[in-house]
Amino acid sequence: MAPFQYIERPTHFSTKGGKTLPIFAVTPAHVETGTLEPLALDWAKKAGFKAEAGALLLIPTEDGHLGGALLGLGSNPSESPFLTGKLARTLPAGDWHVETAPLTANRLLLGYGLGAYSFDRYRSERPTEPKLLIPQDADAADIKRQLAGVYLARDLINTPANDMSPADIEAAVRRLAEHYKAEVTVTTGDELLEKNFPLIHAVGRASTVAPRLIEMRWGKKGHRKLTLVGKGVSFDTGGLDIKPSSSMLLMKKDMGGAANVLGLALMIMDAKLKIDLTVIIPAVENSIAGNAFRPGDVYKSRKGLTVQIDNTDAEGRLILADALAYADAENPDLLIDMATLTGAARVALGPDLPPFFTDDEDLADDLADASLEVDDPLWRLPLHKGYERMLKAQIADLTNAPAGGMAGAITAALFLKRFVSKERTWLHLDIFGWSQSERPHSPVGGEAQGIRALYRYLQTGWK
Repeated sequence: MAPFQYIERPTHFSTKGGKTLPIFAVTPAHVETGTLEPLALDWAKKAGFKAEAGALLLIPTEDGHLGGALLGLGSNPSESPFLTGKLARTLPAGDWHVETAPLTANRLLLGYGLGAYSFDRYRSERPTEPKLLIPQDADAADIKRQLAGVYLARDLINTPANDMSPADIEAAVRRLAEHYKAEVTVTTGDELLEKNFPLIHAVGRASTVAPRLIEMRWGKKGHRKLTLVGKGVSFDTGGLDIKPSSSMLLMKKDMGGAANVLGLALMIMDAKLKIDLTVIIPAVENSIAGNAFRPGDVYKSRKGLTVQIDNTDAEGRLILADALAYADAENPDLLIDMATLTGAARVALGPDLPPFFTDDEDLADDLADASLEVDDPLWRLPLHKGYERMLKAQIADLTNAPAGGMAGAITAALFLKRFVSKERTWLHLDIFGWSQSERPHSPVGGEAQGIRALYRYLQTGWK
């Protein structure tokens, strides 16, 4: 089977061992103690190069040609493990190799590949990029697999809503499924009511593009059953509780949960993990029209619980409720949902540290370990039962928007928890799905969060 387009896409690497220019990744100690080749050391001292984190210095040859580069790692390289990502955006075009670095080959190359990402779909010109040689001791296939999953998630989030409607999300799932020989079924429009997905229908019915439940299945029966559920709101106006324009600017990213579970699914399928995988994406656009759902409406969910709509901008948990109830009915060994769900999570932990919620202590510990191991930050928040009282509604079983604004990420997680009961273990991640500032491993824009940690957990920690 030929590689999937996203496996082929990281073209920032070279496997050819021809003439390449050296990169010396160094700490200040290397410069101070003189543990560099003489020409590089002499040039570094003359240029005042201190090897600060991210600093780059090009080195000439004796005859004045480009001879290599120094990359500063700072005094503690472990604090910025993906600094090599900066090389992809600062090195001149050409073929390069890393001569020396106090980093593993896999970490070095993964950082470079993460930083090399660019979203060029709408640009008329694409710059010529440097290429980095993959050394023989690197796991090239796994590095490209992880980068492909991250690139897929970033691309889907970065694509504007006029090209990423619920139908376009479905098309992306079908492309992924076709390559890995997975099966796809889709429930669309009024068929959602016929098959008992009333909340998904209510949220998405005002859009000109019909709401849908997308389902992809891959793997063999009898293997451990994993179900991934991703929030797929292609654009969120807020509904009749309309957002101000400033809050709508990034709402193309409200399908970030769907994008991330698809990136994780790519990694799982490409690695041929022994998993019975199901991916479920409720895909809608939260639009405004005469048939839009309203504040004060009450809807019966797939699970039978009634939900009072106290804010139409709290729509993500509604579509996830039906999707989770559907997934839960099959009693998976592990049920994971990912969603750009609450601003409260960002207030609590900021944009770069997504919270996760679970009652499974072993899973929480193992996922935290995996997160640290691969530098994909996650932080556990509690499913505090004392806050369940906030979910009470005046005339229904539940409210979708507890009053008061307190503990919003926790109450959203507790709301979702009401729709899972049969699964053996449930995990909820409330991600931001966006990088607000450029970092060595990440340009501004859509971001994959948590999926490298989850992939590592599924590889090594899932018992």
